[in-house]
Amino acid sequence: MSKTAKRNGYIEIKGARENNLKNIDVLIPQNRFTVVTGLSGSGKSSLVLDTVYKEGLRRYIDCLSTYARQFIEKVERPAMDDIEGLPTPIAIESRNNVINSRSTVGTTTEIYDYTRLLFAKIGKTRCPECGEEVMEHSPQSLTRLLLEKFPGERAVICFETEEGADLSQYMKKGYSRTYRNGKTRDMEKSLEDPDAKTQVVTARTVIGERSKSRITEALEAAFSESSRALVHIVSGQSLRFSRELRCDLCDIGFEKPTPNTFSFNSPYGACERCSGFGRNLEIDPELLVPDPALSLAEGAIDPFTKTSYRKQMRKLLAFAEDAGIDTEKPFSELSAREKDLVLNGDEYYYGVKGYFKRLERKNYKTHIRVFLSRYRSAFTCEDCGGSRLKEKALNVRIEGESIFHLSEMSVKDLRSWFDRLTLSAYELEIASDIIKEINSRLDFLIHVGLDYLTLSRLTRTLSGGEAQRINLACQMSSRLTETLYILDEPSIGLHARDMNRLNSLIRELRGRNNTIILIEHDLDTVKSADYIVELGPRAGDGGGEVVYQGTLKSFLRSAKNSTTKKYLANEKKIEVPGSRRKTTGNSINVIGASENNLKNINIRFPLGTLSCVTGVSGSGKSSLVNDILHNALLRKFRRKAERVGKHERIEGTEHIDDVIILDQASIGRTSRSNPVTYIKVYDDIRKILAGHYQAKLRKLTPSHFSFNVRGGRCEKCMGEGSHRVEMHFLADVMVTCEECGGKRFGKEVLAYRYKGKNIDDILNLTVDQAMGFFSGNPAVTRKLKILKDVGCGYLRLGQPATTLSGGEAQRIKIARELSKKEKNNILYILDEPTVGLHIDDIGKLLDVLNRLVDAGNSVIVIEHNLEMIKCADYVVDLGPEGGDNGGRIVASGTPEQVASVENSYTGEHLRPLLG
Repeated sequence: MSKTAKRNGYIEIKGARENNLKNIDVLIPQNRFTVVTGLSGSGKSSLVLDTVYKEGLRRYIDCLSTYARQFIEKVERPAMDDIEGLPTPIAIESRNNVINSRSTVGTTTEIYDYTRLLFAKIGKTRCPECGEEVMEHSPQSLTRLLLEKFPGERAVICFETEEGADLSQYMKKGYSRTYRNGKTRDMEKSLEDPDAKTQVVTARTVIGERSKSRITEALEAAFSESSRALVHIVSGQSLRFSRELRCDLCDIGFEKPTPNTFSFNSPYGACERCSGFGRNLEIDPELLVPDPALSLAEGAIDPFTKTSYRKQMRKLLAFAEDAGIDTEKPFSELSAREKDLVLNGDEYYYGVKGYFKRLERKNYKTHIRVFLSRYRSAFTCEDCGGSRLKEKALNVRIEGESIFHLSEMSVKDLRSWFDRLTLSAYELEIASDIIKEINSRLDFLIHVGLDYLTLSRLTRTLSGGEAQRINLACQMSSRLTETLYILDEPSIGLHARDMNRLNSLIRELRGRNNTIILIEHDLDTVKSADYIVELGPRAGDGGGEVVYQGTLKSFLRSAKNSTTKKYLANEKKIEVPGSRRKTTGNSINVIGASENNLKNINIRFPLGTLSCVTGVSGSGKSSLVNDILHNALLRKFRRKAERVGKHERIEGTEHIDDVIILDQASIGRTSRSNPVTYIKVYDDIRKILAGHYQAKLRKLTPSHFSFNVRGGRCEKCMGEGSHRVEMHFLADVMVTCEECGGKRFGKEVLAYRYKGKNIDDILNLTVDQAMGFFSGNPAVTRKLKILKDVGCGYLRLGQPATTLSGGEAQRIKIARELSKKEKNNILYILDEPTVGLHIDDIGKLLDVLNRLVDAGNSVIVIEHNLEMIKCADYVVDLGPEGGDNGGRIVASGTPEQVASVENSYTGEHLRPLLG
């Protein structure tokens, strides 16, 4: 750390030039909570993630040994002059990169690992046959047991020999009696008339305090010769005790539990049938028959409607006729026996499922694997019941609960269970530190608004915001100090109710002498910061400058050019619509929605409106809109075999022609996809370039300006602009193509210029710049204007899809829909479209969504942002809480009607905005 920076207490960034940053100098105070804000595309991520975090990571890696560095991908130095006073950084981004099915909330937060340790230490094994607790006995514990239950009784203490054992060896050790048929006898008689297994007597005594030491010694002697001790009470009862875990009543042995016994990621604990996943992939009848209203002749069996499988369709129809099954009757009206014959076949026909089993023999072929995957779903494992564990793990309980039952509890309920947990002094001594670690992590999850999650929830099913807050909770539990924490929009997916809790947690993290930098647009979070840095004044090439840096007080007083300040000071705001569209016309009605935590609810979505589905995190919004409504409509309109969430029926589908979800998934998986190819404007651009007389002289056609086909592209890199170099034991490295210099086109194409720019220069123009450049070409400018209208004017035309944020990808998808020729009666579904948007950009997004509605379409938005909600025509508020306490309709109607409902958290926060 620089002496100057350390003395001044600042992180000093000098000459930052990454992406659109304009050689800026920025001061960020150490051990303070700083918010970096600004319009979308103004350079916030370029400054915080691509410059500060990247440089901190590079320096950290450089501190490692040469041996360690060979296993870590090298981080290039960001474009800047210097950074001083930079602590070790940890970045918590708003994305979920987990794709495997083994990671859960419990394993990610380490709560499950501590719980495994707790069960291994104080868990009590119960016999599955009789339900009694299985004890691991010691001579001392058995002595206490005998004194408690049989005081004053005469007893004979024995051990049992192995079958055919030499009894003379025991005589040499001093044992002189054996026990048989309720009586003792001399060892000599047993030698003359031996049993298969002989019970050798270690003591005959009266149970009482005076004989306590004698009983203990006799039991110790028995256990030294055998794993079991036998106690015969003269009054008639015989008891067997084991020094190992064994049921005394059923004589069943158990392994002593270890932490790995409860690990579904270990072969020692994982269920053998599902390999610890809890579910098995099997052919799903619901996907085989996505539309039961169709008959067999109409193609009810979806896989057999595909061209390659028409032969199987003919076989099925022939079998159905022979079996007397009506092929013209809807599949839903067939009898249970007839359905079973179709799916499972009989001795003459293998059935649909039987054919799939035949196909599985050929799953070494890629197209067969892909085909099979379309009709498979994950079903709960029958062996472990979804617990992922072997039975031996589920037999271990703490206060009657197995580790699986605890994993199925919500974080909130689990915290209450630990509060109620009653332990003995001995157990408390062992478990107190473990429980303390578990409770602290549960508390952090509750503070960040994730109290509705269960430990068994798969990490890959979490939203980006949920994953980020889990990582934040993990960092809180690590108790690091003198560290730089970088958070990218932690408010994503968080209801306004939970923002105060999140901000208090961030301040607690700062209180440990950590430096906190947030990239954030939420105005309440901006107001709570110690220090504010705003970049701008516009997006893209119009941004990258420091508009303001300093405290909130001076920000409100002196930041004249700040867009954020205008909204904070109420000088500018998104106005509440003067009138709202009527919601009394046609509607889509979801009846009996019961997927996940939804409580069999009926919901109405008026068509021709902008509707918002709101509620706290985990209240059931995605289950309702994505799992039920979207998937059901997708199946109806496109016959896609997607699994639909539980519901009775959906009414009103005849009033729409299609459903389109505009999510935040990438618009392409490779660098070949970019904004202009996605909205289909690049075809127009290529025609314009090829139509110029100079291009005709050079015999250049539109295909020459494509980096996807032979002719115009650079053939050395195949239009990629770079080569992948295999490093064998290290990660592959991408090296810029020497032939084209990363420009992706051949020399002849790059030599041609249109209005002074070649194709590479054109693709590097921003959308705003391109509108001026192509001003005389309305076909191009019309589509580019739509990109600008949705807040993407700062993006470069050829910006690779892999570099776009989720919010940018979503807005480009909206632009593509708007650029199509007039289409109406389409239902558009958007999941949190305001993610990554400044409040000024939200106003532009609202204009675009309203254009979709005004064109005769309907829009349903899952949203937490109050600015979006207050401008909706209709709101459905789910809740009241998350998890099991959610899934109900708290309020529905116009924003004003929702605001009037007292127990609605959304309504509570809407009231001040509606005036």
